[in-house]
Amino acid sequence: MTVAQRHGRRIMMTPAELDSFLAEQRTCRVATVSADGRPHVSALWFAWDGRSLWLYSLTRSRRWSEMRADPRIAVVVDDGEEYGELRGVELSGTVEFVGETPRTGEPLPALEAPEQLFAAKNFGLDVMPHDGRHAWARLTPDAIASWDFRKI
Repeated sequence: MTVAQRHGRRIMMTPAELDSFLAEQRTCRVATVSADGRPHVSALWFAWDGRSLWLYSLTRSRRWSEMRADPRIAVVVDDGEEYGELRGVELSGTVEFVGETPRTGEPLPALEAPEQLFAAKNFGLDVMPHDGRHAWARLTPDAIASWDFRKI
């Protein structure tokens, strides 16, 4: 269940605006927590299916090992250069790992839609290429906060 945004209602995105924004953006920043409690932020491509954010990460990355050790994450997707253009979304919750690690392309119904979205958005392809170095983590957020300064 997603927690309602309490502040900034005037500038928050509607559900349709949020879906459109996440569908068009390519890069997010993923915040994980290291074993000693330090935050770690890294950029990553993603796909949004209207309910969950799908992260396709290198399995030998610091991000992946930190998510495996502590699956609580926060993700920010934002856009804009000038103050009046700034807009974005923060999603937080616990990731779930879906499919084999690393992903080799074994048929898995749960990954059909996100892989099709990801391949089209990021590679302009109809079929997801698998390199045996990446795997999927799904964030179905517990909380979402959004802002669109163009509404001010």
